[in-house]
Amino acid sequence: MGAMTELASYIDHTLLKPEASREDILKVCSEAMEYNFKSVCVNPIWVSTVHNELKGSGVLTCSVIGFPLGATTTEVKAFEAQGAVQDGADEIDMVIDIAAARRGDREALVRDIAGVAAVVHDGGAILKVIIETSLLSDEQKVLACEAAVEAGADFVKTSTGFNGGGATAEDVALMRSAVGPTMGVKASGGVRNVEDARAMIEAGATRIGASSGIAIVNGGNAASGY
Repeated sequence: MGAMTELASYIDHTLLKPEASREDILKVCSEAMEYNFKSVCVNPIWVSTVHNELKGSGVLTCSVIGFPLGATTTEVKAFEAQGAVQDGADEIDMVIDIAAARRGDREALVRDIAGVAAVVHDGGAILKVIIETSLLSDEQKVLACEAAVEAGADFVKTSTGFNGGGATAEDVALMRSAVGPTMGVKASGGVRNVEDARAMIEAGATRIGASSGIAIVNGGNAASGY
């Protein structure tokens, strides 16, 4: 049980499906408090609901920005992030300008991430940066990670779970190597069982994003998960 409790502390218990109902969101909050997950990660419309539900529990409120495409302007991402933090988000997971990463435009990436980091940090929250590994070459992944470091982000994250492939141990190891030993690395997308989760942690992940957190900590499998 001790090992599973420790594993739970890595997990952002996630529900990002657009059709999720208030009842679904409250159920995820209840599960997160029962299992002592690190956070509940939801779309921005649910942040205030989750923040109020989790109050005093020690479980953090996390939200996603520019999700899942990353194709809105930096100004829009910053405004969206600021609203989520004001609603009670402790953590923000933003999607980068994926096109900028693919063309090798480090300056554009730094500008995009830094613009969101400024408002997130001003609000006392932390910023995770989703680089969407399934759409990038290894060279582009490293570039995106280095840009996140330069822009002052707190974490890099593999995937949205909505654009094809999810986390792999190889990508996590590459990202860990790119950002150094102290920055957070979040593995997300397709982490469905305890073996997946442990492989990600061994590769260098300090956080796991999953909708199947209960199956992970119970040692089972889940059919699907973001």
